Amino acid sequence: MVFLIRKQAVVSIFPSPMHYAGPTEVQSGMQKLGLIAGANFYIVGRGSSLEWAIQLEKRDLYDADHGKKVAAYDKTQGKMAFFDPSRHGDFIFISGTKMRTLAKNNENPPNGFMCPGGWKVLVEYYDSLSLAKDGKVPEPVPA
Repeated sequence: MVFLIRKQAVVSIFPSPMHYAGPTEVQSGMQKLGLIAGANFYIVGRGSSLEWAIQLEKRDLYDADHGKKVAAYDKTQGKMAFFDPSRHGDFIFISGTKMRTLAKNNENPPNGFMCPGGWKVLVEYYDSLSLAKDGKVPEPVPA
């Protein structure tokens, strides 16, 4: 198992036009980062930014249907959109696993799925993980 070294790790999120990442990926990733950063508690629920917006708008902004719609890449629009079952053949479901596989193989996602500059960063990252002669991933070099 690999753990991040606090003084050497950079956690960054680059823009990707996705409507919904999925509870498993988001929560497990945030929990792991919280543990690494030394958090004692992790609370799942409405974000504090939503509560702040409710105070400004004077109404409940919470969408009870959040997460019920599935986002997928719409080939006809060339971008992420909510899946329409009546047009099943027009959509591609792109998981995190598929994205990592594309990046590792130096392949591109469909046009419009992600900004080319952000994708280049991801591909370069996987290129940097090339295995050493002994079959192990090289140790990180301190900045």
